[in-house]
Amino acid sequence: MTAQDKSKAATGASFVQQSASAQQKLLAFASLIILVIGFSLASPNFFQVSNIMAILQATSVNGVLAVAATIIILTGGIDLSIGTLMTFCAVVAGVVLTWGGMPLPLGILAAIGTGALCGLASGTFVAQMKIPPFIATLGMMLMLKGLSLIITGARPIYFNDTPGYTDISQGSLIGMVFPALPIPNGVLVLFVVAGGMAWVLSRTVLGRYTYALGSNEEAVRLSGVNTRAWKMAVYALAGGICGIAGILISSRLNSAQPALGLGYELDAIAAVVIGGTSLAGGRGTVLGTLIGALIMAVLTNGLRILSVAPEWQTVVTGGIIILAVYADQLRRERS
Repeated sequence: MTAQDKSKAATGASFVQQSASAQQKLLAFASLIILVIGFSLASPNFFQVSNIMAILQATSVNGVLAVAATIIILTGGIDLSIGTLMTFCAVVAGVVLTWGGMPLPLGILAAIGTGALCGLASGTFVAQMKIPPFIATLGMMLMLKGLSLIITGARPIYFNDTPGYTDISQGSLIGMVFPALPIPNGVLVLFVVAGGMAWVLSRTVLGRYTYALGSNEEAVRLSGVNTRAWKMAVYALAGGICGIAGILISSRLNSAQPALGLGYELDAIAAVVIGGTSLAGGRGTVLGTLIGALIMAVLTNGLRILSVAPEWQTVVTGGIIILAVYADQLRRERS
């Protein structure tokens, strides 16, 4: 095969992948619209301003976690620790702000920095020690869960003595200017995080290597790139984003709950897959992940409004994950 033929083949493959990704995002967005219309017809309480704000508030935490999961999955990895890492970062913020009496900015930086360090540790396990991502992050998940309970004595840390902490998630800067749009600050944080990560993935060297690691890590390594260092950087960045999620959820609850966190990683991964990111790595977008997170939030909220039992909500979520993964396999086979 000549160089020109190889170039044409690569271009054709890239076009097929981009087309499949666009189709998946369109399908996910159409599914979101159908869900909104369906729940609105089923219950007059669904399409109310207060309920829409509640959906957006719920999406903010899961959406930020899903963004963190997205960049890990793009490298062909998986991170099961993002839920407990979120909780651990919230606990660190509680220790610094409530127990230590430190200023609010320092508590926020401590949470984000702790997340980045824990993410770097997970990346070291995966990249340097060659431990499979599933096992490495499973071990990290258990360690962080235990540390959260040990540090707090299994008791919540409240932020009643930290002025302005609850406003990080529950306040509304937009609502102060436009009272008819009381969009929570947590949603703004989600959009800032998602927009920043979309820019990183599309405009920076780290973004290009993130996709390249998921597409063909061996080829990237043979081209002279230090794949271990870049993979560790990706995990550290994802950990820092989990720290932001920890700030959001503790601000929303006005407390750091050490037993919270397990299960959040499943919703985040489900949002990533529903949004069109391939579990095999190398293909996906932050926009698709946001749509997936909205679908998960709308579905959970709608089922709750229809008084569907929580256990059946879990069954539905599990079924959606299976269908999303199966759809991803079909897309890869067609590509």
